[in-house]
Parts: sequence; structure tokens; C-alpha cells
Amino acid sequence: MTVNPRRHAWRNRVATLAATLVAAAGLATGQAATAHAAVACDVAYTTNDWQGGFTASVTIKNLGDPLTNWTLGFAFTAGQTLQQGWSATWAQSGTQVTAKNLSWNGSLATGASTSIGFNGASTGSNPKPSAFTVNGVTCGGQPPVNQPPTVSLTSPASGSSHQAGAAVPLAATASDDGSVSKVEFYVDGALVNTDTSSPYSYSATGLSSGSHTASAKAYDNASPALSTQTAAVPFTVGGTSTPSIVASPTSLSVSEGSSGTVGFRLSQAPSGNVTVNLTKTGDADLTISPSTLAFTTANWNTAQNVTVSAAQDSDEANGTATITAAASGHTGATVAVTEADDDGTNPTPVHVDNPYSGADGYVNPDWSSKAAAEPGGNAVANISTGVWLDRIAAIEGSSSARGLRAHLNEALVQDAANGSKPLTIQFVIYNLPNRDCSALASNGELLISQNGLNRYKTEYIDPIAAIMGESKYAGLRISAIVEIDSLPNLVTNLNLAKCQEAKDSGAYVNGVRYALDKLHAIKNVYTYVDAGHHGWLGWDSNFGPSADLFASTVSGTAAGFDSVDGFITNTANYSALREPHFTINTTVNGQNIRQSTWVDWNFYVDELSFAQAFRNTLIQKGFKSNIGMLIDTSRNGWGGSARPAAPSTSTVLNTFVDQSRVDRRFHAGNWCNQSGAGLGERPQASPAAGLDAYVWIKPPGESDGSSKEIPNNEGKGFDRMCDPTYGGNERNGNHMSGALADAPISGQWFSAQFRQLLQNAYPALP
Repeated sequence: MTVNPRRHAWRNRVATLAATLVAAAGLATGQAATAHAAVACDVAYTTNDWQGGFTASVTIKNLGDPLTNWTLGFAFTAGQTLQQGWSATWAQSGTQVTAKNLSWNGSLATGASTSIGFNGASTGSNPKPSAFTVNGVTCGGQPPVNQPPTVSLTSPASGSSHQAGAAVPLAATASDDGSVSKVEFYVDGALVNTDTSSPYSYSATGLSSGSHTASAKAYDNASPALSTQTAAVPFTVGGTSTPSIVASPTSLSVSEGSSGTVGFRLSQAPSGNVTVNLTKTGDADLTISPSTLAFTTANWNTAQNVTVSAAQDSDEANGTATITAAASGHTGATVAVTEADDDGTNPTPVHVDNPYSGADGYVNPDWSSKAAAEPGGNAVANISTGVWLDRIAAIEGSSSARGLRAHLNEALVQDAANGSKPLTIQFVIYNLPNRDCSALASNGELLISQNGLNRYKTEYIDPIAAIMGESKYAGLRISAIVEIDSLPNLVTNLNLAKCQEAKDSGAYVNGVRYALDKLHAIKNVYTYVDAGHHGWLGWDSNFGPSADLFASTVSGTAAGFDSVDGFITNTANYSALREPHFTINTTVNGQNIRQSTWVDWNFYVDELSFAQAFRNTLIQKGFKSNIGMLIDTSRNGWGGSARPAAPSTSTVLNTFVDQSRVDRRFHAGNWCNQSGAGLGERPQASPAAGLDAYVWIKPPGESDGSSKEIPNNEGKGFDRMCDPTYGGNERNGNHMSGALADAPISGQWFSAQFRQLLQNAYPALP
């Protein structure tokens, strides 16, 4: 059972409007080139634009003699302004922008490249610079040749069957190096609809019975516009095609002593009840349960899982078996199963720069089965989520939830089944004494005053490290998210007795150091320390002190700064990834956005800009230049009908912000089971400069805390911020809590929340 941590918005209030960027003196476009180095270069410049701002990614490639330092120069042509940058010392003077190398990326061999980037503000158009210099020499870097958009038809599925008279859902995803202006939908080659905004969709009605095709065509915003059209996807309406049983996956590898699951559903709605009979032939060590499945007119499209178990044996052979699914009047399905033998040679562990790059994510079967059982849950049931080790008993597991070793064994199964791609599995290390000292819903089992730190080390961290370090898991990439909430609490919440005790005793700092020492010693384990979120640490009174505390804590480990691979923000929180309709530099009727009640003098309005800026500061404090950031996007989508489609036209500052922001909470300090939330960006590696990945560490559908006091043996208290009738406190500006009603204790399945997250997903689900 997982615990879901708080995200605190309180901070030491600063009521001054300071500049977010100070131009560095002495850097000018056209700085003289090194005398002995013949400079030849190429620059690639791309942007991700939104209303009022953009993120630019710049790659400098050295085509001349080796360089020991470089200064990039270019000019804005439409009044753009530099906000903050990374991987270089950035400065702007008038229209001229310069970026000077840092100590770690100044040397560029012939043919070598380095990537840097920055966030900027724009007041209208955002044309790319027309020329670039490196050390005063003009080089390449003209805006890249316009590329056509990419488009994918996500509905209908190829070969799908639809009832006569029913609407056929058409849906597509599209992207471009600029922006997508429209997506057209075609049925049988004829245009049936044009959609100009994402999510791109249309319901096609009145289609005759028989065979049809569907396709989508996307256009970019260039002049002339380029377009791309998908291949035609066949589907049928009505007719008499034989229904079938659908299995997913159709092949499965199961490690000895472990189990896996296969989902079965029907291809179309039956007229009555259907019984699917399952049989297994082949290796006797492989067994299945159950052997029959019952489908009705209501649940025919919801996959039912069959557990495939592999007994432990002493041979070194990979056994095989076949599962056959049959039902009267239906075309059957077969699944090939392989027993992955564990008696051979174990892999040699490796440590890569980004454990998410090029890897598949571990799908937690415990969470996946709950998600798949919800209406529409199959759309996300195979997404990787974090596994929370929130108490000592979670290491061993229980009859209702896998323990650490069982998850790792299942990860071996999934890794064996995905070909040559590596697999990344994510664990949350979350059991410090006096845990989450400023909240109640996620209080833990250990107390500092009751030998908690020693128990944390010997009964919690030591067993975790011992299991993760077993040689048979050496081929996995294990991502360890270290102690949510702990260190930020020592910056902002020392007015609370348990937090002050954590500081005075050194329990948090010593506990985090001990965890990092133990986990970093395992070569295939990657450590990410929690760094709060922009609505907690975004004020300068919290931002700098937090970076200082992280630096002093990590530098005190045995390996120093090398013991950390990166940091994570927004864990189990709801802060929007991007606010598309305003930036920190937006003004309304002469007032800066920071003066609004919602922003409240914060220096950041969304999570991406905060994470990138915080990473840059951490590097300046001594952390490795290749540290990567993670952002938990599991519940920060804020889609649905309440999502503003455009900036407000109001000239009243607070009205403008409240009507423009996509984050629809009453207050950025609200953290418990938030009403109106939606699934955010799906997990992906390297989604933006400085980021290792967007991740779903908080499993959607698991409660943040109970709406009322519920006795339990997990040490979890009742926090009024989870009570929908609560009128708030000074930490959330005395706003309503915004929590959903009828919530169970933290970590337990909350069906109403999961269904809401599906409904309000942004980007929308196909």
C-alpha cells in the first residue's frame, strides 16, 4: 500500500518584484576568436512556442579546429527577451544575445557538439535568429528547413468493427517543428471534418453498413503550408463479421518463481453472456488462473486478466506453453508463453547517463489491474508508475500487494519480453523518522524519539539495498526516488515541532545521506532526490536556501555530488507543467503577473520553468553538470471543459489570471485529491532541455488521504486538507481544500479520482 506525500505551498513571503535575469557584463556578440583556432561551426536553433513565451534549444557543432572555449552570439528580431538559460552563461544587451561556455562544456573537438537552451518571452511573433556567430565568426545555424508535420490516426483501430447507426470516433495526434494549424479527417477518401485545436477528434455518423477507411491529414502553420496524411485504416460498420476474442499481449515471458498476466476481451458487444474457456498446453511448470472468464453486454470491452505462473525449477532450459482461449460463436485467440530460466549467468551492471533514455518502463501489475478494471482504464493500464516503499512491511509485501523482490522479479519478466530494450523500474524510498513532519495524511511509522533513525537504516534501507544489489537484477535500471518532502520541510516548516526535531537531530540529513550511500553503491541504481515544486520552493527565500541545503547534504555523502543522478519535482502534486496563457513576465494593465493573488510574488508560474531553473542553480552549487530532472506529470494535466482555451481578455489582474490559468485549484497549496484534476503528459524520456523524463511516480487512482478520520494500522492520520468541507488555513490562503469527497486513506484505490483523471486528461486520451 502506498502513501502519497504532501506538497506544501507555504514559504517565507517576499513582496518585492525583482528582475529574473541580470545581463552578465563583458560578453558581447563578436568576441574575438582564439588566434590559433580556425573557427567553423554550425548552429541548430529550435523553439517550443506558447502564448507569450517559448523555450529554445540550441546545438552548437564545431566544424573547425578544436576549441577550448566558445561564445555564441545572435540577435532577436521581434522584441523577444531572454528569461533564464542553462548549460551556458547567458546574457542579453538590447537585441544582442550571448551564451558563453561553462567549465565543463568549453572544449569542443572537431565534429563535436554541445546543447544549451533558454526560456524567453515574446510579445507576438517569435522568428528565429537569422545569423549566428561562434567566437566572432559567422557560422551556420539558419532556421532549419521547414519540415512537414507528423500525424497519427489513433481511432478507429485498424480492423475494428462498429455497430450500424452508431457514431464512429475519429481521433488523431499531430505535432510540428512550428505548430499544427489544422487536422482534417477523411472517411473513404472524402473530407468529413476539420479540427483546428488539440485534441483532434470527430464523431462520424450516418455511415452505411460495410467496409470503410479512415485517415487524418495535418497541416503546419508555414506559408506555403506543408501537410502529411496517414495511411487509410480499414474498419467496418454493421455486417456479419464473426466476433473474436482479443488477447493482450499475444506473447509473454515469465521468470521462474514469478508470474505475469494476459488480458482477454471481446472484439465487439455480444447479444448475451459469453463464457471464454482457457486451456494451457506445454511445460508443466507454467500454470494459469482462472480457466474461465465471463463476459456480458456491459463488460465485453474491459480486459480480464489471467495470471500465468512459472514454478521454480533447477534446470537451465526456458520452458514454453500455449494458452488457448475459446468461446462459442467467436474466433479464438492464442498466447505463447516462455518460462525465463534464472539459473544461468547474470548480466554485468552498467550505469548510463539517463536511465529512461531508450528504455521501456516497468508496468506494476497491482496498479495495472485496478486501472484496467475501471471504465476506459485500459487506455493507461500499461503505463509505468512508481512503486512506493512507504514502510518496512512494504519491502516484504503482502497477499494484496507485491513486495520489492516480487516487483523486481516481475521486472525481469517484462525485460525478457521486450527484446533488446532495457527496462527501468521506479521505487519511492519513503520512510524517514518523523516522515512528512508538516502533514498528517502521510505520517509514517518511525519516530525520531523512538530510535527511528537507527531503525530506518537497519530495518529499512539495508534490506532494500541488499535486495536491489542482488546480481540477478543487474540488468535492470532501478530508479530510486529518495524521501519525498523531507529536505524542503527543513527550509520552510521549522515552526512545526516535528520538523524542528528533524533538523535539530540531523535525522533527515543523516537519513538521506545513508540512503544515498547505500543505493549509489549499486551500479544499476539511479538516485533522484525530491526538490518540492514551484508552488513550494519558487520564492527566492526558499529557492536558494533549498539548493544550499541539498548541496550541503549530498556533498556529505561518501561519493559527494556523484551520489546523486538528479532531482524530481511535483511528486504526487498537481502543479501545471506549463501555463500556456501567461509567463512570469506578463503584465496586465501595467501590473506584473507576480502581483496577482494566485502567483503571489512567486518567480515561477509552472513546473517546467521551475525545474529547469532549479537544475541550473544546483549545478552552480557544485552538482554534476549532467544531473537530470524528473517531473511527475501523473495528475497535472488539467484538461476537460474547465481548461481555458485562450488568455482572458480582462484588464483586471486577478481576473485575468484566474480566467487564464489551466491549474484550476483554489490555491496552489492545495494538495489532496484535487477536484477537476486530470492525467498529465504520458511518461517520456528527454522531453525538454535538462530533463531526464516526465514520469508517473504517483500512481493515478491512489488516494492522497482520507476525507474523514479512518482508523488504520499504517500510521496514517487524518488531515483536514483532505476534507472537502474544510475552509483552509494560512498556508493555503484560507481557501477551500478542493478535495474530493469519500476518499479512503492514502494509498488505497480511489475509483472516483481515477475516473476523473481519465475524463480530464490533458493531452486527452485517444
